[in-house]
Order: sequence, then structure tokens, then C-alpha cells
Amino acid sequence: MEHPVTAVYDANVLYPAPLRDLIVRLAQAGLVRDCLVTGYEELADSMALPDPDDRHVLAAAIRAGAEAIVTHNLTDFPGEILAGFDIEAQHPDDFFVSLLDLAPGAVCAAVKAQRDSLRNPPKTAEELLATLEAQGLTQAVASLRQFAALL
Repeated sequence: MEHPVTAVYDANVLYPAPLRDLIVRLAQAGLVRDCLVTGYEELADSMALPDPDDRHVLAAAIRAGAEAIVTHNLTDFPGEILAGFDIEAQHPDDFFVSLLDLAPGAVCAAVKAQRDSLRNPPKTAEELLATLEAQGLTQAVASLRQFAALL
């Protein structure tokens, strides 16, 4: 995976706010391509997924030429189905770790920007990392801790 990565975010990764904030900041840093996908609706009807309510996510990913669908619900996007479209479902933690491996400086800068924006109340680097860890980013936070002085 090279950056910028084209990814489609399942709605479940957009809440809570700290995770969404980081997602947006990583796009602003040029690591992830953010886009509005149109013209996927007809394609969604032909998608076969365990949860029919997720068909639009896969259809949008196909139309966008996405490499990844970032989701907490990995079982809703079976690898054998996504492989046919050269798309991989990734948990947010795995997605952020891969971005950190690709561009540690840019990811650290995005996390620092997130921390710098927190004013009421402000947070230390460790407090922000604890918040992100509580959002399920355990591996990413473990990797980020080595860069705590930069955050």
C-alpha cells in the first residue's frame, strides 16, 4: 500500500469523535484520499454480502477504486468477496498501523495536530493516546508511544 491510500470508511468508524478527527487529519496530511463517491447505487443492488445493508459500502469502494474499506465489522466484508475487487477490509487499528509504517512522520504530525486542537480540556500526548487506545487503536497506540515526544 502506498500513500495516498484510497479508502472508504464504513459509518461505524466515524463515531466516536476522536477516531473521526484522526481520520480527517490523516486525509488532510495527504495520507488518505477523501472523496465523494457517486454512481454506485445501481452497483449496490448486485453486491452479495452477509449484511445486505453494507452493499452500498462495497459498491462505493469499487466505484472509487479503493484499496481498503475501513470498518469495525470485518465479518460483514468477507475477504473472498472483496478479493475479486482487489479491496481489503481493514480494522481501523490495522489501517492506522499500515499508515504509520508508510509515513510515520506524517501520522505523528496528524496526531500532534489533533492534540494541539484540544483546548477544553487540553490533553497531554499520553492522554490522547489513551483516548485513541480506548477507541480500539491498541496496536497503533503501542507504535505511536515510541514517538510520544513528537506528539
